[in-house]
Amino acid sequence: MSKEDSSISFGVGLLVGVVGGVIAAVLFAPKSGEETRKDVENAITDIAQKYTPEIKEAKKQALTSIDVMRYRLEQQYNKISESIKAKQIAKAKEKETNEYDVN
Repeated sequence: MSKEDSSISFGVGLLVGVVGGVIAAVLFAPKSGEETRKDVENAITDIAQKYTPEIKEAKKQALTSIDVMRYRLEQQYNKISESIKAKQIAKAKEKETNEYDVN
């Protein structure tokens, strides 16, 4: 795992932990359902506003990583495909040579 992947994983884990902790704290507080829903909504809004730059950066890094992986997979696919085609052509030529080879 690269350093960039570790940073993204840590950031996402941290964000999930914070959100989970806030939600758990609000849900276990002795309040009415309406107050609890309002508190959860406010907490999520506050977290979203506070961590917007980090969320955007994590999203950007994740999309970049996906693009890099897609490119690498396409390159590997093309290499394998070309290798298979080359082997098929070589077999066809060999077969053609053997069929027309008169000894």
